[in-house]
Amino acid sequence: MNEKILNTGTQDFIFKNLYADTVSVLLKKPILEGVSNKELVEQLEARKKSENKLPTWFRTAKIYYPNKLNIEQTSSEITARYKAGLVKGKSLLDATGGFGVDSLFFSKKVDRVFHCEIDESLSGIAAHNFNLLAAKNIKTVPADGLKFLADSKLQFDWIYLDPSRRNSNKGKVFRLSDCFPNILEYLELLFMKSRNVLLKTSPLLDLSVGLKELQSTREIHVVAANNEVKELLWVLERGFKGSISVKTINLAKKGDQNFDFLFDEEKIVSNTYSGPLSYLYEPNAAVMKSGGFKILGNRFSLKKLQEHTHLYTSDELIDFPGRIFKIEKIVPYNKNSMKQLKVSKANVATRNFPETVEKIRKKQHILDGGNIYLFFIKDCNDKKIVLSCLKL
Repeated sequence: MNEKILNTGTQDFIFKNLYADTVSVLLKKPILEGVSNKELVEQLEARKKSENKLPTWFRTAKIYYPNKLNIEQTSSEITARYKAGLVKGKSLLDATGGFGVDSLFFSKKVDRVFHCEIDESLSGIAAHNFNLLAAKNIKTVPADGLKFLADSKLQFDWIYLDPSRRNSNKGKVFRLSDCFPNILEYLELLFMKSRNVLLKTSPLLDLSVGLKELQSTREIHVVAANNEVKELLWVLERGFKGSISVKTINLAKKGDQNFDFLFDEEKIVSNTYSGPLSYLYEPNAAVMKSGGFKILGNRFSLKKLQEHTHLYTSDELIDFPGRIFKIEKIVPYNKNSMKQLKVSKANVATRNFPETVEKIRKKQHILDGGNIYLFFIKDCNDKKIVLSCLKL
């Protein structure tokens, strides 16, 4: 940490120039004594990225920011708050602490939080910020979290890990064995030190693959924000052998959408199929990631349009964890029918369809936008059709 960044003059510059062209800042002659232009740009870029992602940090004076990559990789405030709702007790170890966003929210639910971060500089930054944010119950440990765990005589109510999903070439990875640390090598240690483990993995990890590798999984949480899956969370409990709960949530401005089911339920229920009726239902991204397609249709008494289309329909309007549309027109996908639709501007989507959205737009001369939603799908008879809809 360069403590001169916290000087009043430097902080004033950062606050006043938040939206300045950082390239021009970088190329100027030295602006402030003791603080390089590169350091100023790092603070500007990281703070700008925090405006929507980390509003608590953004609006707190004298926060010290790491480089923007750390901000990109950290949890958002909204997902960190959700994670904190999964834990309780007297002690929690955040073994991969990073910038400390998750630790801060855990500290609101747990009496004592240990924040371990192997990067000594980043650990110091987190400690400084925790002090500003009045998080007095967080102890920062500048060390490898798993080594600290192995050497410590402490037991924890919870251990939290968010392994790095970048390889040595800074490419993104998602398999558990490719992440650092490889959590699979430490499960025995984790369960020696705690009954409960909360693990964050890549949203790309297949749930079935994860379940084969992660013993004692009690719950899987699929967390989306504004219909984009952000986090896949695994709650592991030492010795757990019961039914595994899958909990999906889409954190949205208009209200959160929840859909929960037991993983084995999906194997024993079935869907009924139908042609398009009055309403069309599109599951949100968290439900789509969960793979609970049969239990979803079964639970809401909806008909499915086709086995692999993952769209549902009904004659009566119901509340649903996703988007709902009123079907206005149904036409077969051919040249004449498309001419009859007379649509020059629409939101286009495909489901289980042989052509891409880009190809359809070009071929049918359809601009993006407007109030009309066109779904190009295969129906239950494997026929290519187009649904012209209005979003409710």
